[in-house]
Amino acid sequence: MVPLNTEIAGLEIGDQQTFRNLTIYPIFRKHTPAESLSEYELLDEAIATGTARVTELSEGGSVPELRFENLGNRPVLLLDGQELIGAKQNRVLNLTILAPAKSTIVVPVSCVEAGRWHSVGSEFKPGDHVMYSRVRAARAAQVTDCMRSVGLRRSDQSAVWADIEAKATQLDAPSPTSAMSAIYDRNAMTVEEYTRSFTWKAGQCGIAFQLTSGGAGLDLFDHPDTMRHFFQKLLKSYALDALESPPHEGGNSNGMFEMFAGIASAQSFTEPAVGLGKDVRLNSPGIAGAALWAENRYIHICAFSTRMQSQFSSRVSRPSRRRR
Repeated sequence: MVPLNTEIAGLEIGDQQTFRNLTIYPIFRKHTPAESLSEYELLDEAIATGTARVTELSEGGSVPELRFENLGNRPVLLLDGQELIGAKQNRVLNLTILAPAKSTIVVPVSCVEAGRWHSVGSEFKPGDHVMYSRVRAARAAQVTDCMRSVGLRRSDQSAVWADIEAKATQLDAPSPTSAMSAIYDRNAMTVEEYTRSFTWKAGQCGIAFQLTSGGAGLDLFDHPDTMRHFFQKLLKSYALDALESPPHEGGNSNGMFEMFAGIASAQSFTEPAVGLGKDVRLNSPGIAGAALWAENRYIHICAFSTRMQSQFSSRVSRPSRRRR
C-alpha cells in the first residue's frame, strides 16, 4: 500500500476559486490514472438501474446498520457522508465502501433524522448532498475512536443528533422529525448561489475547501470522473457550513499547503475494509479523516482540519502548485 505522504506528494493544487466566505482549490494528479470509472459503479447509478438495493437490516431495523445488496457484476462505490433517504429514518454512511459484485453486506451508518422511526418505503434512495463538513469531520473522528476502542465503525449518535439540532436552530430550519435534509431544503436557494459559483476543472480528481471560520478539508478520488459526479454534492456540504462562517472573502493558500502537510504526516492505522480493500484511519490532533485503499490505489481520501497553524511540519512531502 502506498503511504499517504507519497500519495499527497503526487498531487498538484490548482488556482483557488472564492465565493463570499468559501474558497475551494481543485486537486490534480501529476500523472492521470489510466484506470477508468467503468471498474466500479456509483451508488446513485446502481440504485437507479436496479442493480443495487439499500434496506433496513431487518423488519425491526437497526439504527447504526443497513443492508446493502449489490446485484450487479461490478463493485459499487458508497461514499463517506452520503445521505440515504427513506425506510424507517434517514441515515448517512459512516465511511467509504467498495461493495463487491454479487454480494450482500452490512454497512455502518449514522441516523440524521432523530424524530422518525416508521417506514416511508422499503428501500433507501441517495440524497443529492452529503453530510455537511463540520459534523462529517466530528463523526469521522468518532468512528476512528470507536474502531480503536471496541472495533466497531460507529459514531457518537447522540452527538450527531445534537449537532444537527444546533445547525437547524442556527439556520432557522425546523423539522417535525429533526431531519438533516430539512436544513438543506430550507437553505436550498442560498446554497445554490454557492454551487453555481464554482466549476469542476478537466482532470480534477479532488477538491479542497477553506471557510473563513477556520474549517478546512478535502475529498480526493481515484479518477476525475468520480470527482465530477460528486462535485456538486460536496459543494453543497461545504456551502451549508459557509452559511455560518464570517461573511468576508478570502482564502489562504499557505494555510492550505500546511493542511496538506498535516494530512501527509498524520498518524494512522489500517483495518480490513467493509467490502473490498483496507480502511485507513487518520488519528492525529487537528486532523480527522479516513481513506479507502482498494484495487491497488486510494479510491477515496477525506480529511478535515479545524485549524491551520504552522505546527504542521513543512518538511514532509506535500503537493505542488499546479502550473498552467
